Amino acid sequence: MRIRGLFWILSALLLSVLAIITYHAFYTESSFMFFFVEGIVILTIIYLLVFYSRIIKPLNIIGNGMELLKEQDFSSRLSRVGQKEADRIVDIFNKMMEQLKNERLHLREQNHFLDLLINASPMGVIMLNLDKEVLSVNPAAHKMLGIPSLPDIVGKHLPELDSPLAAELESIPLYDSQTVRLNDANIYKCTHSSFVDRGFHHSFYLVEMLTQEVFKAEKKAYEKVIRMIAHEVNNTTAGITSTLDTLEATFSEMQDTEDICEVLRVSIERCYSMSHFITNFADVVRIPEPQTKTQPLNAVVFSCKRFMETICLNRNIRIVMELDPVSPVVNLDNSLFEQVLVNIIKNASESIDHDGEIYIRTSRNPVCLEIADTGKGIDKETEAKLFSPFFSTKRGGQGIGLIFIREVLQKHNCSFSLRTYADGLTRFRILFE
Repeated sequence: MRIRGLFWILSALLLSVLAIITYHAFYTESSFMFFFVEGIVILTIIYLLVFYSRIIKPLNIIGNGMELLKEQDFSSRLSRVGQKEADRIVDIFNKMMEQLKNERLHLREQNHFLDLLINASPMGVIMLNLDKEVLSVNPAAHKMLGIPSLPDIVGKHLPELDSPLAAELESIPLYDSQTVRLNDANIYKCTHSSFVDRGFHHSFYLVEMLTQEVFKAEKKAYEKVIRMIAHEVNNTTAGITSTLDTLEATFSEMQDTEDICEVLRVSIERCYSMSHFITNFADVVRIPEPQTKTQPLNAVVFSCKRFMETICLNRNIRIVMELDPVSPVVNLDNSLFEQVLVNIIKNASESIDHDGEIYIRTSRNPVCLEIADTGKGIDKETEAKLFSPFFSTKRGGQGIGLIFIREVLQKHNCSFSLRTYADGLTRFRILFE
């Protein structure tokens, strides 16, 4: 029971007692005693009123203030009651409410600013709840995960997401940071940490894309090396070839020198092969800027399919076209992009070797080109190295095909990935912006 109720009960009991005393004083036929008792009753009532205004009413107002605190209504204020001690408490309470209001407003402003900062950040932010389910992702993380629909991300555990990045994040220990290279040629710095909210630790991931910085550093390094090697090899082979040509011409005029001439011709051919080998590397650093124009993607794909069909037929490989009935329209350099498609289809046919299918698909929403094959597939260890400079799984391969594809697609602002899926198909997906 509140103190005001107790006061009224006490007042009722006290006045009841005084009423009984007054009743008995009235029948004693003593006027002095009667008026004396009446005076005590009046003084008691005055005292109770003063007591109520000085003690009970301030306590009741302070109690109302506690209700405001309980309801977190920091905008309301208490009124002064004209009692010095109580007014001091009211002033302190109102000052405290003003500070709480300002703190809450400041906290809301900070949270709003933090939300804007996270959403605008190029760094991916993925927050988990206590059950290790995805609580929220910012736009950058949404794009990095490569899952079109946000409901397919929020509320799910990381291993449940169909994303290579999510699988890598799951393996990072708490308070650790790792650099991850994926099958889409992208490189990420991933940090797993936590924050405290309401006394509980919530995990979150920060994902920073390092792709462009690493590619620039890689390209700068291998351009310098390739130019230096090409210069030295071409100059050396030119001198050697010239000398060998002169020797062959001299020995060819002599008798019984056919064996020597054959050795010289083999050496000359080897010099030309070496020069051609180095030229292939040098071509990677001389890819021109694309001269793009708007054109239907289906027509570009169909033209390339005709070019590669003969090679595939010789291996009993069937090219299956599954093109969108309404062709997507894209901006691309036809010459460069056809070279990309030729490289992709060539790699797919080499992966199949003999007897298989290559599926070429286009779609409009989003604008996507997919080339899938029924080849032997790509293991997990190889996936991360696919687009590394000069890495090749082929015997005698130079490792420049995928580098060329990577450079051209990046110049077209395309995102891409290459991986083997659970259905056994290896898919090269190209997404156009």
